[in-house]
Amino acid sequence: MIKIAITDDHPLLLEGLKNIINAHEDFEVVGMYSSATELSKNIAVDMPMVLLLDINLPDANGIDLVKGLKENNNGLKIIAFSVHNEFAVINSILNEGADAYLQKNANGDEILTAISHVIVGKRYICEKTRTILNKKSEIGLKQVPKLTRREKEVLRFVAKGMTTNQIAESLFISSHTVESHRKNLMEKFQTKSVTAAVKSALEYGLIRES
Repeated sequence: MIKIAITDDHPLLLEGLKNIINAHEDFEVVGMYSSATELSKNIAVDMPMVLLLDINLPDANGIDLVKGLKENNNGLKIIAFSVHNEFAVINSILNEGADAYLQKNANGDEILTAISHVIVGKRYICEKTRTILNKKSEIGLKQVPKLTRREKEVLRFVAKGMTTNQIAESLFISSHTVESHRKNLMEKFQTKSVTAAVKSALEYGLIRES
């Protein structure tokens, strides 16, 4: 049996995916996790061969998880499962080592096909995603920016409408340092304002609205 685990924070989706996968005579769902924390606690015990991974989890961004999961779980195949259709998101998670990319509206047959492909070492990208990758433009981000913990904190405070001085006081750093972070964020997101950077970070799931 091919052992499979699923990580998603929507219980109904977890149950639906479990039923689809278990209906295949060669597949068995051995773990269902609703967060990155649950995933990290249980994956070494459940030892799945394939992991269906939602990119946007309540406590982590899936893009940040892929490399570590591959390094720490020998032979693990990862199928990214997401509503995201931005070139930068798709390109980033594939470059981090994901073996497949499916949109969340994929039907049962396509999910099973993706599993069958990755388990024998093939990459699988659904048709809608292939179209996005083939139509990449010369403008816009090609990768989701890698942010430091401090940069994420600054973005969250900006999203709350806090000023530079207020952010500095909250983080116990100087206003000059906050301004440096704001400048770096605009460069990373290729935007002319930190507010636009916040919007992109929310869209990519790098931060969440509080």
